[in-house]
Amino acid sequence: MVLKKIYHWSLVTIGFILSPLSWWNDFVINFPISYAIAFPFGVVSEKLFIPMFIIAYWLTNIIGFIMMHHGVKNLFNKDINHKKTKKEFKKVIIISELPPRK
Repeated sequence: MVLKKIYHWSLVTIGFILSPLSWWNDFVINFPISYAIAFPFGVVSEKLFIPMFIIAYWLTNIIGFIMMHHGVKNLFNKDINHKKTKKEFKKVIIISELPPRK
């Protein structure tokens, strides 16, 4: 039980670091990761570097939101043995990426 809470808090923390909610994450975290992902594509073709950099950058932000959502959701979930389905996974992705309501 304690290990699961540590795991989910770790997901929330790593997700926060990857998400655009932290002001410093772009230069310290997301740009280096995006560069590392785009570099091999740039070696193949210089035209691929910028598009792959942008795609990788957006993916790091999206993955950060999904990790935070998943971690927080499971921290407060009472049903420990709940099986995840594809439908539920799609729902999590959609909810994670919706803009906040005003």
